[in-house]
Amino acid sequence: MRDRQAARGRTAAAAIHGLLRDDILSLRLAPGSQLNEKDIAAQHGVSRTPVREALLRLSDEGLVDIVSKSGTYVSRIPLADLPEAITIRRILEQHAVRAAVERASKSQIIELGAIVARMAEAAEAADTESFHRADEAFHEAIAAAGGHPGVWTLVRHVKLQVDRFRRLTLPLAGRMARVVAEHEAVLKAIEQRRPDAAAEALGRHIDGLKLGAEDLERFNPDFFQEDIGRPDLKRA
Repeated sequence: MRDRQAARGRTAAAAIHGLLRDDILSLRLAPGSQLNEKDIAAQHGVSRTPVREALLRLSDEGLVDIVSKSGTYVSRIPLADLPEAITIRRILEQHAVRAAVERASKSQIIELGAIVARMAEAAEAADTESFHRADEAFHEAIAAAGGHPGVWTLVRHVKLQVDRFRRLTLPLAGRMARVVAEHEAVLKAIEQRRPDAAAEALGRHIDGLKLGAEDLERFNPDFFQEDIGRPDLKRA
């Protein structure tokens, strides 16, 4: 009986972690906002124990700050850490796209084209949620086509904070259309079996995330950390 209860607790903690994580990465839970353990438990019909476990895991991932005698907050975006994360992502994905050029089947290339088409439709409709899902699918499909799905697993871990920053950029005028064009350039190089061109196009696309950071910080100051390594929680 005790083992079953423990298993249910772990399952509840995993489910709550996943839901909160999605809400944080999508900015439905804004950086700096306070999380109430009791309210979350009531919302999901569970005790506070699995909620506490979920929050601890989010803290380990750098998405939540648990401040003694103050509360639990959604971590602000550490702007100073983003360039390194973007660089690591670029290196990993350039390796993956080179492999995709060499190994991708015709059906996998067709799939990549279909994903880009979905992105274009989402951009036209200004549907940022659908656009983001298709964007993720494109990069994941490249890793799979190259026979290195584990690369995408690593990238997903590295880019957690970058994802929140990316969500802020998508509504900017012309941003989604530009990403579609960049993906089309990567796809064209894969179709032509040109590894250097594919890696270069993908590198430009990923490095483009570094652009506009100062503007976003100016327009959304409460979303970003003021001090490197220490979140400013006074504005929460």
